[in-house]
Amino acid sequence: MVVFSPDSTGPLRSVNGFTKSLGGSESNVAIALARLGHEVGWFSKVGNDEFGRYIINSIRAEGVDVSRVKIDITKSTGILFKERYQNPNPNVYYYRKDSAATSINTDDIDEEYLKSAKILHVTGITPAISKTALEAVLHAIKIAKQNGVLISFDPNLRLKLWGMKEAKEVLLKIAKLSDIIMPGVDEAELLIGLTDPEEICNHFLSFGCSFVAVKLGKEGCYLKNKERSVFSKGFKVENLVDTVGAGDGFAAGLLSGILQKFSLEDCGLYANGVGAMATLVKGDMEGYPISDQLLEFIGKKQGIER
Repeated sequence: MVVFSPDSTGPLRSVNGFTKSLGGSESNVAIALARLGHEVGWFSKVGNDEFGRYIINSIRAEGVDVSRVKIDITKSTGILFKERYQNPNPNVYYYRKDSAATSINTDDIDEEYLKSAKILHVTGITPAISKTALEAVLHAIKIAKQNGVLISFDPNLRLKLWGMKEAKEVLLKIAKLSDIIMPGVDEAELLIGLTDPEEICNHFLSFGCSFVAVKLGKEGCYLKNKERSVFSKGFKVENLVDTVGAGDGFAAGLLSGILQKFSLEDCGLYANGVGAMATLVKGDMEGYPISDQLLEFIGKKQGIER
């Protein structure tokens, strides 16, 4: 989607200026991983309009392969407005019903392209936007499983997009097909009725997942695989600017660690680091670091200021 962030605080009826940027959970993860030096491809659908061109050009400029993105000439690109009012986290208003992305379907999934991946990352947002999008996600997962591609899943529960009953049914179905799952505590409570990080991990591991990362916000994360578990403390952020995109940054940091075969401790360090850095900058993905910046932030490398 294209995101419009208000230039001032208050209800949107009182705001006159906005800043345009890029938004979308999966594209955020793709961009963050590309900045960390990984080869990434992203597929979706955009409208044949200036917003669609802006999205494709912006994601391509980050080094992400957009060759499998489709353009729907019959629909418009989705839009999201942020509102900074009352709560520290921005409120969001979606204008994406019947947008180009909602028309994505199984025919839009390139099987040969997907076979070449090491990890397929999906979220609970795409299945929520339309029935054909859900079918596309399940089809992509099926191809991945048939070809030994790891499936990474961020539930990203968005109750503004669908009801809890349907969301729970679909998200748990995808969770049972996933190798890596990264729920937040609030999401886990709604989906499986648990709030203790270790119990959450054990529950998802019982589904057949091999790696569970429970997001604990500013406190950090709790990670567990079939051999061991670890708590990874979060980074203290003094000047928090924008929390949107932090979870996607966390996902990218975690996947980067997994791709590099890091220990659980370092996977948590990377995930917490990218997530924290995302909150330092206004915008969904603008704060995601390149590798050297991340290493300096997490204390793995000494920075040189001048």
